[in-house]
Amino acid sequence: MQKLVDGIQQFQADGFKKDQQLFETLAGGQNPLALFITCSDSRIDPNLITQTKPGELFVQRTAGNVVPAYGSLLGGEACTIEYAVAALKVKDIVICGHSHCGAMAGLLTPEAIEKLPAVKAYLEHAEATRRIVEENYGDVEDPSLRLMAAVQENVLVQLENLKTHPTVAAAVGRGDLNLHGWVYKFETGEVFSYETDQNKYVPLSNESAGTAEVARGCLPTI
Repeated sequence: MQKLVDGIQQFQADGFKKDQQLFETLAGGQNPLALFITCSDSRIDPNLITQTKPGELFVQRTAGNVVPAYGSLLGGEACTIEYAVAALKVKDIVICGHSHCGAMAGLLTPEAIEKLPAVKAYLEHAEATRRIVEENYGDVEDPSLRLMAAVQENVLVQLENLKTHPTVAAAVGRGDLNLHGWVYKFETGEVFSYETDQNKYVPLSNESAGTAEVARGCLPTI
């Protein structure tokens, strides 16, 4: 806790003064560039990896970057999505998974979360991911590769869940909203984007070279 207190004091002494004009402007409202949906995992920092400032990202964090389908759980997730699209008029939504995801590990090994009933129940919103990995990656024995497959497939599953939200469906239909699926590899700093027309994830920094194929049901290589 002392580290947090020290950090606040340092921010007030240095960071705030450096961007004081920005913070004063933010008091008048927000106009974020995108809604960034990612995992609660402490190893991923949306503003750090995108190098964005306060006010530029509207962030939603859930275990396994799960987006419950509309109507299945009208909680904070649905509220955040609705507000971002209908009130803030964001132009883009990113769902970003990450390497070594504990939620996806629990999804693949349910016995490991048997004593975490809330986690187990929440991950039912990723049941399609578990079935995809079980049925399409059955010949993959390496646990680390199966986990990466789950991470990547889950981003695509959650994008489909996202499309069930009425505000999202309407905005996408009007051409006012774009949806993006990313995977962040925190041990290397790389970010991969799913390209629908190519049916694969490619490095976000350079989509023309060194692509990392992960067609649905194929062994992931990122």
